[in-house]
Formats: sequence, structure tokens, C-alpha cells
Amino acid sequence: MSRLPAADPSPWGAQVQAVSQRYDQEFAGKAFDLPPEVEEMAVFQDWIAGTLTPRISTPFWESVKPRKRDRCLDIGCGISFLIYPWREWDALFQGHEISSVACAALTARGPQLNSKLFKGVTQGPAHRLEYEPHTFDMAIATGVSCYYPADYWATVLQQVKKVLKPGGWFLFDAINPEAELAEPWAILETYLGAEVHLEALDRWPALVKAEGARVVSTKDYELFRLFKVKWDA
Repeated sequence: MSRLPAADPSPWGAQVQAVSQRYDQEFAGKAFDLPPEVEEMAVFQDWIAGTLTPRISTPFWESVKPRKRDRCLDIGCGISFLIYPWREWDALFQGHEISSVACAALTARGPQLNSKLFKGVTQGPAHRLEYEPHTFDMAIATGVSCYYPADYWATVLQQVKKVLKPGGWFLFDAINPEAELAEPWAILETYLGAEVHLEALDRWPALVKAEGARVVSTKDYELFRLFKVKWDA
């Protein structure tokens, strides 16, 4: 498991660190000091009760289910190996996550859950995928793009293309700024320490196309739209 540098020299370093700290605090179970008007919001009450996460999680496997022995890279994985049905899929899991607390939890518990499928977790941001070229059959990034501007995601797409096998799938989601939940959730996340970027949904297919890929299909959920992406060449 690698460590984030003390200061990320990229243009997105400050935001990467902010998102890392926000999720370190949550995964460590530490309280957030929020103003009363935020704690009174319905979205905060749902977050505290544990009912928000199921509503905003994107079930990527409804679009492409990992196949047996597929090598899958989960970017911004959190603790997904511990909660998603990886054993049912019998797919090989490699995590990539910026939260040191989430990485530690996966490193400790992943091999106990299934040492054959769990291939480790690397601590690092989405724009640094330091893996051998053409390693993965599938890459997944849910709940990640919303924290960064579109030009950041162009770099992520370039990185994903390098590590995917020819014909491999990339599944990522983007927040729907028109969703009823979008604005209150963005406010909550800002107070939790990570600003959310409400990009127009029509930006994403153009961005994907500019990086030589195409959006094969999309699927809408309560907060996010899932994009199913492939490079043809």
C-alpha cells in the first residue's frame, strides 16, 4: 500500500487532500463539527441514520457485472470489497483509494474475507494509476468524479485507458445537478470538507469522446448517472 505524498504537486492537490481528509474522518468514525442549520437538513439526518448511502450508491454491476476471474480496478473503492458481492462474482479485486483509513481497513480485512480474490489496495488519487499497462478487464469509479472539475476527469480517462485491456469496460458515475437531492447533498459535502462540482451531464459524453472513447449506455439513479464507456481501438 503506497502513501500519498505530503503535498500533491498536481493542480488538483488541494482538493485531493480535502477529499482524503473528509473520508478519513468518516471511516475513522470521528464526529464532524457542523453548524446547526446543516444538522437540521433532511439529508444530514439521513446521513447520520445510515439511510443516505444506499440511496446514493451506484450499483455499477447492473450495467456490467464482473465475470469470473475478471481483473477489476475499483477507483475510489472505499471499503467496497467488504460490502459488495465480490465473492459471488468470483472476480479479482484491486482497490485504489485516497483514504488511508479505508486502505487500512481493506488491508486488514480483505484477505480474511477472501485472499484469492483480494489483490490489494493502493493509496493514491484517481489521476495516478501506477499499474502495468493492459492489466484490468474492467475499471470502476463511482462517487469520485463529483469532487473534481471536468479537466481532472480527462486525466483520469487517460490513466484508465492505459491500464485497461483492449475492449475493457470503464464504468463511472457523475452527479445529476438537476436531481432533487443534488443541491442539499452538495451543501452537506462542502461542510464535511469536500466541495462538490455540479457539472452539466451533457459535458461527460463530449469529454469521453475527446479522450478517444465512447459512451455505450447510461443509467440514471437518484443522484448519479452511470456511464458505460469503452475504447474501441
